Amino acid sequence: MEILNGLESVLVPLAFFAAIVLSLFFYYRSRHQERMAMIEKGIELKNAKSGRPLQALKIGVLSIGIAFGIFFGYLMTEYTIINEVASYFTMILLFGGISLVLNHFISLKFTNPRN
Repeated sequence: MEILNGLESVLVPLAFFAAIVLSLFFYYRSRHQERMAMIEKGIELKNAKSGRPLQALKIGVLSIGIAFGIFFGYLMTEYTIINEVASYFTMILLFGGISLVLNHFISLKFTNPRN
């Protein structure tokens, strides 16, 4: 039984890593095949590319909001009598939500430069 426990502690992280690598491999392979098919049909890749150009901005602003939430959750646990779990949970959600609303207004400025 000790051999199985030792083997399990090696195989689980290895299987997790293999799953991530295989997922990335098949994602990029199918993306490459799709692009090659588009090139063969004569479709321009610039026109077919429909990504989210402000996705990195959203992730960055949300990360900053979550960091502020963790910080203010820590301050609430240290200087008030509020429960630790409740203070962290509420502050992370509050600042995460505020950051997403802020991201919305920032992205409106980028998409509508006239306003």
